Amino acid sequence: MAILEKKYMVDLEYVGSTNMLSNHGILSLLENIGCVHSNNVGLGINQIEQTHLTWVLLHWKVKVFKRVCYNSMVTVKTWARACNRFSTLRDFEIYDEDGNLLCIASSKWALIDIKQNGITKITDDILNLYECEEKSVFNETDIAKLKQPILKGTPDFTFKVLRRDIDVNEHMHNLYYLDYAYETLPENVYSLGEANEFEIMYKTGAKLGNTVCSFYTKEDDSHFVIMKSKDGSKIHAIVKIKF
Repeated sequence: MAILEKKYMVDLEYVGSTNMLSNHGILSLLENIGCVHSNNVGLGINQIEQTHLTWVLLHWKVKVFKRVCYNSMVTVKTWARACNRFSTLRDFEIYDEDGNLLCIASSKWALIDIKQNGITKITDDILNLYECEEKSVFNETDIAKLKQPILKGTPDFTFKVLRRDIDVNEHMHNLYYLDYAYETLPENVYSLGEANEFEIMYKTGAKLGNTVCSFYTKEDDSHFVIMKSKDGSKIHAIVKIKF
């Protein structure tokens, strides 16, 4: 099972206000098939109690070429790529019913030992379970880290992490960072619609009850949202958006 392929109907949960596949919907599809792959090899959510291992997301990098509307059928493909002993990569492709490439994406993950409450080595035995491929959708051996741009002034948006935001790892679910980034964008940027390229680099997971301060800035043709802890000592995530 080097490359996993699965068909999905673009239901209401995957579309936005324009009735087209949204970026939140894209991430949902990618996350779903990634979880299926891990579950199939015995390292999924259902096996955490037995393995004491769980995957945590470090980075998304996504490029969208075309969008489809509600009730369309799409094919999502994914495969794992070896990176180093403490992180691994997973790439994705989404196709429409006619075989047109809609989207490519890459992601970076770390493996957490829940007993030790920290990152653990990714052994050859684990990599062999995934039958890693060398193919890279961005022709990159790794995903470059995002640098924090210079920030000025006070937060543009502040929010409190709610119960509904929490995932199985007891942190704010990775998809919601994009949602809150959209809330941070100024109206003239938000009104441009869904971004065709975006990245999310996760640093320190926000937990239930945390107050997150979200800052917006622009550098060249890229829009950045930086999410920090209330006291500014921690960066929760850096989001980069291009239209």
